[in-house]
Amino acid sequence: MFVGLDMGTSIAKAAAFAEDGTALRVESKPISLGGQGDHVEQDIEEVVRAATDVLAAATDGTTPALVAVTGQGDGLWLVDAEGKAVRPALSWMDGRAGGLVAGWMGDGTAEKMYRHTGNVLFPGSPGPLLAWLDRNEPESLDAATTAAACKDILHLRLTGERGTDLSDASVPFLDPRTRAYSPQALAALGVEHRAGLLPPIAKTLPHGEAHGHTSGLAAGTPVVSGPYDLPACAIGAGVTEPGDGLLIVGTTLACEVVVERVAFEDDPVGFHLALARPDRCLRALPAMTGTVALEWVLGLTGSSHDQVSGMLEETPRGARGVRALPYLSPSGERAPFVDHTARAEFTGLDLRASRADLVRGMCEAIAFAARHCLEAAGLTGELAVCGGGARSLPWLRLFADVLGRPLRVARGPEPGARGAVLAAVAARGPELGHELDVAAWTAPDAVVDPDPAGVEFYEQAYADYLFRVESARTRWRGPGRA
Repeated sequence: MFVGLDMGTSIAKAAAFAEDGTALRVESKPISLGGQGDHVEQDIEEVVRAATDVLAAATDGTTPALVAVTGQGDGLWLVDAEGKAVRPALSWMDGRAGGLVAGWMGDGTAEKMYRHTGNVLFPGSPGPLLAWLDRNEPESLDAATTAAACKDILHLRLTGERGTDLSDASVPFLDPRTRAYSPQALAALGVEHRAGLLPPIAKTLPHGEAHGHTSGLAAGTPVVSGPYDLPACAIGAGVTEPGDGLLIVGTTLACEVVVERVAFEDDPVGFHLALARPDRCLRALPAMTGTVALEWVLGLTGSSHDQVSGMLEETPRGARGVRALPYLSPSGERAPFVDHTARAEFTGLDLRASRADLVRGMCEAIAFAARHCLEAAGLTGELAVCGGGARSLPWLRLFADVLGRPLRVARGPEPGARGAVLAAVAARGPELGHELDVAAWTAPDAVVDPDPAGVEFYEQAYADYLFRVESARTRWRGPGRA
């Protein structure tokens, strides 16, 4: 039995898999978010308890061959030498460093960082949060010995081993040329004197053995950490070859494509996440829009999630002329362009417009946004899909038509936990005597083919969407912008 632990932002999940990749059990437990205003924090001790509880439930008294840990990326989790929290963790959703990021964007620091690392700065990433604490709460950094990501802190608590992997190290301090922390990047954000807080980067993946009763696991159980959830989902979906991509239709759209080089010369947007192979990385463009935009429309129209599939079939392609831009996040958009003034809109409305037209119009807009991101990321090959939005077959068909390609529905459940196990076995399997059939573990649950008539219709509709985006960006930059 192999167990994958996936520590999300709001829920902890542990999935137990048989040797052939069949899911035996999936256990989950909610995790709370705290803080006020733009301060979004999590109780590290609560997160650790949730992890040990779901691990104990998933293993059900059986000692697994291996436990692999993945979870939310970014944010800043500060602990002392024993792995105890020195303050609540700062979430990737935290916005307190927004002023610093705005200043770095204005003075050219952000672009210089991108040209050096291939990654943009945003308020919830470790660099800006580290810089904010250094300026406003230095006593917390003075008390800490490690500043890392969620999964790294869990691995430290489970095994006593300190370290991180290449994917979490990528944003924002990794130099992809040397695959080590960049002194120049640290200095650019004014935190070079805090470099000792960053955990060492493991050549493969951090690994150790569980302590025992305090971990929810039998003492000596091998525990491997990483990669974090975006790359782990790609691995779990079988996305490993250049040009292939993964679309995660979740609260936000996570669009990822495997590439062979870092596009330092491109417009500064998105991330390049280092993978185990030095000639591979993930070009990740995580948009702020996603099912959160659909949920807003459902709330506005008094509709529910279980009505979405029926509504998509109730109204024709093009939603009877109702069109949308899906940029509902108060912080604007970050992929495939960065614009904090981005705002959503509906056009083409008249008294004949129905609730279904509004829902379909937004679903089409979200699919257009996904295509916009995937094209910018360099998608040329096969595309896998997962996430909550992938549970609606009519919406998946819409995505396939808009994207003009078949969609490989990632094998469920829990592609992130599945990918973490595969990565862990690839890193430590030989020495532990384990080998898995990767093709069987990542075989898609289904393939959704596009309808040629839909592809033809949406080709023109997508061109119209791009035109409307560019027109809106001109308005956003003009007088009276939001």
